[in-house]
Amino acid sequence: MNYIGSKLSLLKFLEESINKVVDKNSHVFCDLFAGTGAVGAYFKKKGYSIISNDLQYYSYVLNKHYIENHRVLKFEGLVDTVPELKNIKLSERKDVVCDYLSKMVGVEGFIYKNYCPGGTKNKKEQRQYFSDENGKKCDAIRQRIERWKEKKIITDGEYYFLLTSLVESVDKCANTASVYGAFLKQIKKSAQKLFLLKPAELIVNDQDHKVYNEDINKLIKTVKGDVLYLDPPYNQRQYATNYHILETIAKYDSPNIHGKTGLRDYADQKSAYCSRPQVKKAFKDLIDNANVKYIFLSYNNEGLMTPGDIKEIMGVRGKYGFFTKKYNRFKADSGRDYKAENTLEFLHYVVCRDAK
Repeated sequence: MNYIGSKLSLLKFLEESINKVVDKNSHVFCDLFAGTGAVGAYFKKKGYSIISNDLQYYSYVLNKHYIENHRVLKFEGLVDTVPELKNIKLSERKDVVCDYLSKMVGVEGFIYKNYCPGGTKNKKEQRQYFSDENGKKCDAIRQRIERWKEKKIITDGEYYFLLTSLVESVDKCANTASVYGAFLKQIKKSAQKLFLLKPAELIVNDQDHKVYNEDINKLIKTVKGDVLYLDPPYNQRQYATNYHILETIAKYDSPNIHGKTGLRDYADQKSAYCSRPQVKKAFKDLIDNANVKYIFLSYNNEGLMTPGDIKEIMGVRGKYGFFTKKYNRFKADSGRDYKAENTLEFLHYVVCRDAK
């Protein structure tokens, strides 16, 4: 998934840097600005027990699967609905269910009616985030997943696996340059192809994990771990506006929407970390209340806080230091002028004198 601030290309840098600082008795890794869950999933594979959190619900869905799901999904409740499940290996059942949903006939649901050219052609705001066929297919699959959950024939783990698979699959055929702040005037080739529901990766291990959907500054007062990894927004772009359609697909709550892009209300999801007047106060409160042995912060050289701000706040907790890595800039659209092709990623850290 093409995501603002994604650390996929920096995972090895993060691992090598963190391993230079933490002791071998560190087992609980807290990823509390989790996004797509890439960092948490990576360290889950390294044997950590993960505590994950994000304010966006679609992110919560992704992490409920990638982090909290850690055993094979059996789909026992769907054996009568999907007969092919009876004579298949347990490890392959998730693929069969996704194939079954991929073959569904589309319906004219909320996504089609509000974000596709056919559904909005007679409305004041005409939108084309998806082709008509893909919008209908998304609606059909999303409604069926919810119906299965309501009938209790899929488990919570299976539910979040299917939602994750849908969010990621439909995102690949979105008619956007990258994010959902705007749609393209013409439907591009990748958006014309009818999408298939591809099963999300399942990371199986013996650790228990926990995922939250809360304000991080409230959550930090109730969780405890060894390593706290922070990857907050760096600038004033709110994630809620850039990924609002994924939020609506994940919740499927038929929200009131407005404007050219069909934006849903996000007043309760505005992040203080995207506000220059608020970010330092919020960050200090977060660092002061963290009950962990080590704190790491990913932040680039163009962020709202300066390296001096960060050192001042983190240094109060103990021994401060940082690592750096140059990497290619994320470009949300091709029409914007960027200061440079590359940015410098800082991984600030502090070895806390004592956990609270």
